[in-house]
Amino acid sequence: MAESNQQAPLRIGLTGGIASGKSIVAEMFAGLGVPVIDTDKIAREVVQPGQPSLAEIREHFGEEMIDADGNLDRRAMRELIFSENDARHDLEAILHPRIGAETRRQAESAGGDYQVIVVPLLIGSPLRQFVDRVLVVDCSEDTQIRRLSARDKESPEQARRILRAQASRQDRLAIADDVINNDRSLADVRNQVLDLDRKYRRKARR
Repeated sequence: MAESNQQAPLRIGLTGGIASGKSIVAEMFAGLGVPVIDTDKIAREVVQPGQPSLAEIREHFGEEMIDADGNLDRRAMRELIFSENDARHDLEAILHPRIGAETRRQAESAGGDYQVIVVPLLIGSPLRQFVDRVLVVDCSEDTQIRRLSARDKESPEQARRILRAQASRQDRLAIADDVINNDRSLADVRNQVLDLDRKYRRKARR
């Protein structure tokens, strides 16, 4: 249950594997007037130049994780954390407390009948206790690999390493209260979002 009072909006934790289509689904909810808090966006904000998180990353991981303009070298960092579990845990220890605090701050001020909080790594995250329901965007691993190759120019081997470093599809589905299948068309996904929007508004008004 959400750590909040009775008047708090219903909070939906939106999660899914990489390249499953979380951003598209979040945009559809936003288009219906639903407040969307995206922890990926917050994660990008907390590592901007001048932020304490970036200074900690530089100190812990070294200058090779900082590009020539003083920004986080995201590709280098991603390659590191998806090949070394210890590095991934160390990065999470730096970022997650700050991301969690800012997520809660934004949610408290966002209002709405219900809110969608996008948390790619919801399994194992303290934010799981902050949301009332879990919505998983699901697709096959073949679809994820194809999208990663097209979107990020990842090789199939690197795409598979990334998938292995994340929670499994089965583990995500095991915590789901609701599921959107994103192996089909965008029109089909939109219909699923519309159905869930009606469902969540009914639940929020009870």
